[in-house]
Amino acid sequence: MYFIITGKKILAAVLCCTLLIGASIVAANLSGSKAIHTASASTNWGLSFRQPGTAPEGNASSDYLQKYDAYYIGSSNKKTIYLTFDAGFENGYTPSILDTLQKHNVKAAFFLVGNYMESSPELVKRMCNEGHIVGNHTYHHPDMSKIADKDGFQKELQSFESLYKQITGKDMPKYYRPPQGKYSESNLKMAKELGYHTFFWSLAYVDWYTDNQPTRDEAFKKLLLRIHPGAIVLLHSTSRTNAEILDELLTKWKSEGYGFGTLNELIQ
Repeated sequence: MYFIITGKKILAAVLCCTLLIGASIVAANLSGSKAIHTASASTNWGLSFRQPGTAPEGNASSDYLQKYDAYYIGSSNKKTIYLTFDAGFENGYTPSILDTLQKHNVKAAFFLVGNYMESSPELVKRMCNEGHIVGNHTYHHPDMSKIADKDGFQKELQSFESLYKQITGKDMPKYYRPPQGKYSESNLKMAKELGYHTFFWSLAYVDWYTDNQPTRDEAFKKLLLRIHPGAIVLLHSTSRTNAEILDELLTKWKSEGYGFGTLNELIQ
């Protein structure tokens, strides 16, 4: 089943979905369970953090994910950060975020949905023109793990691809992030068969409640203490806090010896 979400309804939908992401992260942190090597059933992406400054374990191992061209972290031997943003709608902060990225010469990946593409095509063009990656977060932002047939799965991704080409005149990079962090082994297989690389994350925090934003100190407590070599960082570009702290955050990460890479570099 597909749901077309327009206007203000996208806000409620995205908040509901990202709440599930947060729940999976919290659950993994509390349980401290070890990474699994297979994931045949539908599951939520989750992380288990150990020591500050060290990489967390995902609930699927890197070796398992790489069989399906999927990633949640880069090399632990390099102090490289891969910065990504998710956005289901434009909340007025993306221009500031893009300005800050340009100031620091940092290239990021923006995983967008169909609603964002339709409502903010000029920002999508700006992202591409300034060297950022626009990734596929699906057209309607459904729970993709519930889509068992390849035609339905493919439709969600290809509908987004078509709109991207209509806006930019280019073929889009085949980079995919599952909505809500929900996935199954069959999803990973189908994404790979369609030529996609799937990207989860190794660092995120609760930044999506637009009416209850974290403070600067709360954000830094998560983003500075938990940064680690090879981190794929997930932030939401709808966050006022993220827009306000990004300049200082990038400066602090650089002062700790981190550099910034792109998803193109990560998969090479």
